[in-house]
Amino acid sequence: METLVTGSIAYDYLMRFPGSFQQHFLPDRLHDLSLSFLVDDMTKHWGGVGANIAFTLAQFGARPKLMGTVGRDFGDYRRWLEGSGVDCSTVIQIDEVFTASFFANTDDDNNQLAFFYGGAMNLARDYRIADVVRQSPDLVIISPNDPVAMVNLCDECRQQNLRFIYDPGQQVARLDGDELKRGIRGAYMVIVNIYEASVIYDKTGWSLDDLRQQAEIVVITESENGSKIYHDDDIIELQAFPPTNIADPTGAGDAYRAGFILGLSERLPLKLCGQIGALSATYALEVVGTQNHRFGLAEFVERFRSLVADGGQLDYLLKLA
Repeated sequence: METLVTGSIAYDYLMRFPGSFQQHFLPDRLHDLSLSFLVDDMTKHWGGVGANIAFTLAQFGARPKLMGTVGRDFGDYRRWLEGSGVDCSTVIQIDEVFTASFFANTDDDNNQLAFFYGGAMNLARDYRIADVVRQSPDLVIISPNDPVAMVNLCDECRQQNLRFIYDPGQQVARLDGDELKRGIRGAYMVIVNIYEASVIYDKTGWSLDDLRQQAEIVVITESENGSKIYHDDDIIELQAFPPTNIADPTGAGDAYRAGFILGLSERLPLKLCGQIGALSATYALEVVGTQNHRFGLAEFVERFRSLVADGGQLDYLLKLA
């Protein structure tokens, strides 16, 4: 199955400030605020939801196509993704701008000041799936991106009868009720976390039952409380896989989606798709950064089977190992 993952591609710059931000804010001088924080540590990570999903899919031996807009500074990131097994031939590089970047500074109290530079991502609205692929993909993932691009891609998938997964993620804050409805209608699957689902209900006026009427499959993740899969009249409740440690929760949801999508591509039962997603998320939890988790296929299957029986359905992964 050929899978096209659309979404953001970004650099993450994570900094740590040795102190408390609150001590440096003067309540009576906020109208002319001017502050600079000298940080002790900064790390640069590969990021962006679309790239994160594609990266984890590639860990399973898949070769997903990644569609997104990047800037002139994408060279090292392209080499990283290609070396990890992601097909970047469908990435659009725009040399007039920089790749989207996330800058976060966290203090000792875990308060965070963050800034996001959209850069090339803001131009994703100018491109269609037909611009980057000649043969229609079997499955399209529409993950957080430029909001207009997300709406356009959903419209294109419906017009071309392409099966698509709608994953609005953090962009539920930017999309209005009509735009969310437009993205959801006709989707093969809608996947959100429990907070994002609440925002969708509020903005669209839909209930969970209404949402289930719009898509064949609805998946709602609940962090450490697991996830629920809604399909026809069934509700499949899944537990999370226990991590050995929690280093960084960022990117765990993206890894879950990749594992789930892998299961769908192999036509596995939905419960097993969700369980593969859950273990993928756990691997991401155990490291800092959204693309620093690595696992061998034999190791993945062994860990999976130590907690859950799969009836031999993951044997195909062992053949790829």
